[in-house]
Amino acid sequence: MSDTGEEWQVARRRKGAARKSNTLQPCSTAAACCQQQLDVGKTVKRIRQTESELRCEEFWKDWKRCVCSDQLLEAGSASLTKPPENKKDTEVSADQVETGRTSQHLECVCYGLGSFSSCVSARFQLAMLLLLLEAGQIPLKDCSVYDPVFSSGERDVLRELGLTVLTKNEEGKCPATKPTLFYLMHCGKALYNNLLWKNWSTQRLPLMIIIGNSFSGIKDRTIEREFKRDYSYVSQAVDVCEERALPCPSRLIDVFSDTSVITFPSSSLNKLPQSTWTEPSEPQYQHCPDLEIILKEAHS
Repeated sequence: MSDTGEEWQVARRRKGAARKSNTLQPCSTAAACCQQQLDVGKTVKRIRQTESELRCEEFWKDWKRCVCSDQLLEAGSASLTKPPENKKDTEVSADQVETGRTSQHLECVCYGLGSFSSCVSARFQLAMLLLLLEAGQIPLKDCSVYDPVFSSGERDVLRELGLTVLTKNEEGKCPATKPTLFYLMHCGKALYNNLLWKNWSTQRLPLMIIIGNSFSGIKDRTIEREFKRDYSYVSQAVDVCEERALPCPSRLIDVFSDTSVITFPSSSLNKLPQSTWTEPSEPQYQHCPDLEIILKEAHS
């Protein structure tokens, strides 16, 4: 979720999205605020305070139960015990099977968080990420974060929190070589589509747990012809993934609305014809003038 007027901002992207409520500071001032020198210690303190606030919320307990259930956390590791279906997938499973049998350890990747030093919504989403890492027993250093809008001060804050800050814009094209939680709050459709393309196999998709926009919701808000043409991987995944809607209190509707936990059960993926997985082509988006993500070429 970008809060500097870039493509990842929710209000510009989602059809019929509500305006920012008075409860939270709007993100329109982010660009101006980021010009100021960021006080790392004070920003970390504000994030910790937000984390404590969320911890007391009733809906956090529901998130924790859903996201950190044994069934969900075991899903990725269980998939590692299955033999590879082709040579392309051997690299994913051969050196990971033993680890998958003995440990439920997840890694985490977070894209599109936004400028959390100036946007309250982004700060709440960062605080929620920290709570989820704690609840899922994911070491902070094993959570990689990236957003091209991060200021140098914000990157320092993230490092101070113990997170790993990526320096390269992957455009969401991140291979899941082990069980991975992807935290993609209110990101653009292309980011989800790129992530799915990079992991488009019956071996890698089950390794993924996504916390982000409901794929069904994306489908409902997108013209069907454009959805299938431009976002073909999301279009195909929507029929075979499992979604669990996460609750959101009304006062935080712009922060956590339309959020689901999305997984990819092998039993569902195996129902698709084998041709589904043959040489998946990289998305190009020639027909998308408003792509909703920041491309690495545009940011270099």
